[in-house]
Amino acid sequence: MNITTLSGAPGKLAAESRWAVEAHGLTKRFGANKAVNGVELLVPRGSAFGYLGPNGAGKTTLIRVLLGLTRADAGTMSLLGYPVPRHRDAALARVGAIVDEPRFHSHLTGTQNLRLLAAAREPAARDRIGPALERVGLAPRAGDRVLEYSMGMRQRLGVAACLLGDPELLLLDEPMNGLDPAGILEFRGLIRSLVDEGRTVLLSSHLLDEVEKTCDQVAIVDQGTVVVQGAVGEIAAQGDPTLLIEIDDTAAARRVLGAEPRVTHVEEEGTSILRLTLGDGLVPAEINRALVNAGVSVSRLEPARATLEETFLTITSRLEEHE
Repeated sequence: MNITTLSGAPGKLAAESRWAVEAHGLTKRFGANKAVNGVELLVPRGSAFGYLGPNGAGKTTLIRVLLGLTRADAGTMSLLGYPVPRHRDAALARVGAIVDEPRFHSHLTGTQNLRLLAAAREPAARDRIGPALERVGLAPRAGDRVLEYSMGMRQRLGVAACLLGDPELLLLDEPMNGLDPAGILEFRGLIRSLVDEGRTVLLSSHLLDEVEKTCDQVAIVDQGTVVVQGAVGEIAAQGDPTLLIEIDDTAAARRVLGAEPRVTHVEEEGTSILRLTLGDGLVPAEINRALVNAGVSVSRLEPARATLEETFLTITSRLEEHE
């Protein structure tokens, strides 16, 4: 359904839409550069959705366009069923967002910052400060000044600020940037818990592995254009076959594999395990035969599911070939 055909009261529009975000032909130009280039995007309600692409792919610009922070040059869009910009106020009342790094008054505490933000909202927002801080794991540090917070803590405070409005949709721009492994793990759990409540989280990221572990659905964007979108598992399955091999000599194995052009990628997964990406009809038996003939002992040969990263690299490399 094209959102330009929607009519009626805003509340009815929201109730009828199955999409948290819907965009058709969305375009934003900066001079001759199309940062957002005819984007077609459907984000299901109640999902964790990754908007995945390299730096400079137009991810932040898309979020700014959706929020009305910059005007689209072409196309249509809706948030939670509300066409925007026509019903932007009604939509944003149900949306929380972090664009770029969340910014706070560093000389104030976490609680004081949230009180300032809640003052600009409905009275109920003030009652959500304590639960929001508890929810993101900052309650023990709520009385500390923000200048004492780590990057991960500031990111979590940003989500707490979003929760003041009890949003149905959260738009998070590169929320895991700058986080250490423990912070990434905590943030992943936070996102999943928000989705478990029935909220929708759209996060932009260039961290392929984390998107695969965090999100249900994904759109891969390259040069401002969505090239593929769908369930993470289904998109990963579009990649070339992947094979795990365990051998006694990885250096010798790499020499053998380097002579086979149909092995498109080799990655070490341990001291004696390699993950291979196979192209052009190459089958595991051929790999096994080549290694054994070269005197390499093979103790494991296991087909594996392609990762989202491998699929992403395959898709973007094909696009580069056609440019």
